[in-house]
Amino acid sequence: MFIVDSKLNRKDLQNICSVKMDSNMVKGVVDLGTERIALDASLHVDLEGMLLDEGAEQSNLWGFNLYPDDEDDFIEFDSMINIRPWQNNRSRSVEDIAVQERIKEVIFKWII
Repeated sequence: MFIVDSKLNRKDLQNICSVKMDSNMVKGVVDLGTERIALDASLHVDLEGMLLDEGAEQSNLWGFNLYPDDEDDFIEFDSMINIRPWQNNRSRSVEDIAVQERIKEVIFKWII
């Protein structure tokens, strides 16, 4: 589990996947307030907790999965931490397209 502090590429993500048995995905949480991402935990909630400990606001945190070998479906917006009716998001996905685009911007700030 770590907060990204330098740019990563897909090969870096593939290496993270190869450390885990039978994994082709890296879980992540983005902080839209500080434009940081945390990666590589068994559960999104662990990454969320790490960012909260660093001073993040929960309303800025969104969970996602990265599939480094998949060009078409590289990012998946699927996490239990995304269920937040108080922000009009009632599913595990990120329902607001504008929020999805903002998440992508932050992810691609760190992953090239």
